[in-house]
Amino acid sequence: MIQMYHVFKSFAARAPALEDITFRVEAGEFAVLTGPSGAGKTTLLRLLYAAEQPDRGHIIVNRRNVTRLARRRIPEFRRSIGIIFQDFKLLPTKTAFENVAFAQRVLAIPERQVRRQVADVLKRVGISHHKDALPPQLSGGEQQRVALARALVNEPALILADEPTGNLDDALAQDLMALLYEVNLDGTTVLIATHDRKVVASAPGRVLTLDHGRLLSS
Repeated sequence: MIQMYHVFKSFAARAPALEDITFRVEAGEFAVLTGPSGAGKTTLLRLLYAAEQPDRGHIIVNRRNVTRLARRRIPEFRRSIGIIFQDFKLLPTKTAFENVAFAQRVLAIPERQVRRQVADVLKRVGISHHKDALPPQLSGGEQQRVALARALVNEPALILADEPTGNLDDALAQDLMALLYEVNLDGTTVLIATHDRKVVASAPGRVLTLDHGRLLSS
């Protein structure tokens, strides 16, 4: 599902963000990428969904060579990936339902199908009772559930989550992780980037450790 081969990434004159990264995550695996702030976790995830390009090396995601992907092919490539951001990135003037439906409407999916799938995924993450609420009317935990629903609605093969529990208290973080475990049990590959020690300790899968742009364990 994910393969990185000798990947390097730098920004301007700063020290390398990632240095000689090689690892793989198999289809259906649940993996955690950990390390202190500034270790390179977010940069690594951004490379995986083609928001950045490496300086050197090769990246394969879902059998696609991301390093050779033409810009016009990136939206199509991302349809197989669900992305969860720490700061949610919800559209503040759209309801929870509309935020989740937005990605499907961009793909011109028939409206009847959009409404059915969005309703189903909102129910799955336990937020259907807030479907008409705007993001500012929701708590942090509720906003993160909407973000998870948005990531799941297209039934992606891969979920990438960048510090998904960073803005949540312990109880809400546990609830979110339980949902991600459930998604993984259904067959979706999950890669989470986090420095939350409780998340790392309770993770059911492999732990990859980054420090100063280098992979210490895989």
